[in-house]
Amino acid sequence: MNIKEQIKEYITSHPEPKRTDMQALHLHILKVLPGCKLWFLDGKNTEGKIVSNPNIGYGFYTIKYADGTTREFYQIGLSANTTGISVYILGLEDKTYLAQTYGKKLGKASVTGYCIKFKTLKDINIDILEAAIRYGVGFTNKKG
Repeated sequence: MNIKEQIKEYITSHPEPKRTDMQALHLHILKVLPGCKLWFLDGKNTEGKIVSNPNIGYGFYTIKYADGTTREFYQIGLSANTTGISVYILGLEDKTYLAQTYGKKLGKASVTGYCIKFKTLKDINIDILEAAIRYGVGFTNKKG
């Protein structure tokens, strides 16, 4: 199964209305980041044990560790959780930036260092989420 098929299967595995919200967000992120690299992480470690929620990833950047090693990863993540949906904006150095800049404008969402969590799509301002996504991608692209 290719990545697009895995993403489709993951999205359709959720009950309504989460399925429709996940599909709408997926299409919206693709519109914001046309032609981006797609990822799908099934949430399992190398032994096949579930260690996290599955994630759809968008974009690409290289994480540089203090020891000089690097790892390729996605810039934006999308995942369903027990209470709703999470959007991850990865690679930010200032862990307070998202909350301070977008937190109050987003609507009914909790914002941590790199995660924006909300119950349903109608609870948030999609234009503000898009601005946060664009900022995150721009930041990691500059960091390069």
